[in-house]
Amino acid sequence: MGTDTVPASVDPGTGVASKDVALDAAAGLAVRLYLPNSTAERLPLVVFYHGGAFVTESAFSPTYQRYLNALASKAGALAVSVDYHLSPERPPPDGLRRRVDGAPVGARERAVRVRGGRGAWLSRRADLTRLFLVGDSAGGNIAHNMAMRAGREGLDGGATIQGVALLDPYFWGKLPVPSETRDPAERRWRDRTWSFVCAGRYGVDDPVINPVAMARDEWRRLGCAHVLVTVAGLDVLAARGRAYVAALGASGWGGDVRLYETTGESHVYFLLKPDGAKAAKEMDAVVAFINGNRPLESSESEVSAEYGNFVGTPTKEPEWNSTLYTVI
Repeated sequence: MGTDTVPASVDPGTGVASKDVALDAAAGLAVRLYLPNSTAERLPLVVFYHGGAFVTESAFSPTYQRYLNALASKAGALAVSVDYHLSPERPPPDGLRRRVDGAPVGARERAVRVRGGRGAWLSRRADLTRLFLVGDSAGGNIAHNMAMRAGREGLDGGATIQGVALLDPYFWGKLPVPSETRDPAERRWRDRTWSFVCAGRYGVDDPVINPVAMARDEWRRLGCAHVLVTVAGLDVLAARGRAYVAALGASGWGGDVRLYETTGESHVYFLLKPDGAKAAKEMDAVVAFINGNRPLESSESEVSAEYGNFVGTPTKEPEWNSTLYTVI
């Protein structure tokens, strides 16, 4: 599951062109770039991190090829889909460090490690002041942690993260948040899954997997002005996404955080049923977010009052934050 790949191409349905660029051929690190059929001189730049629980999928899978073609076309954005190392061969933090020596957006001078004409799409078409980090499931986790690192360290090359979109993000924690499952067997399974992913190095309350546990002053370092979190009503991770919105909103961060909830659907349903009406509406919400508009009101959820005071207490900063994934 999640091992099929498709080549870069020009998508006949959207006119979006894609191509692959190696960050580090020896290490097997690469990105797939997506350029929409647009006459605009400069385009918003979306750095996308795929899901797959850190153990499966890739930037070259048919699932993400279809999603990124649609997103780049509808948003009129240049997209960089990151192919990163997976667990268990490269568990966090090692796999996350290595994804990354080079960043596709000028965050470091090694950004994208392209030479000659291969980097023309980024150098000639990307607007680094309109940078968005987007990811689903495990990719949402990565996008959050990238924004945290950017807030602590800053970005080079004039890059500015305008927003972060976390689509059904993969977060967890030892203690249940409001409306989260209390089932002991389910919680043990989730705990064991994370332990497998990170090879037992970091507990389920480490901020990399449980940002809700962060102190208010740590939340305020989030390096963007806008955050969109989407959740699916039948997803066991939905409660954690709502708690993320509540904790960020109560932290004094000062930006704009929005929750978009789709009822009656399961985790990353928009990838599994991309032609459905609900998936189309969620895509519209993500596109509106990238284009600076408020997502559609009809599917937005207010965070329940039971989350109101759910903000973490001070936690130890993860030892490997200084070398967190730098793919921006």
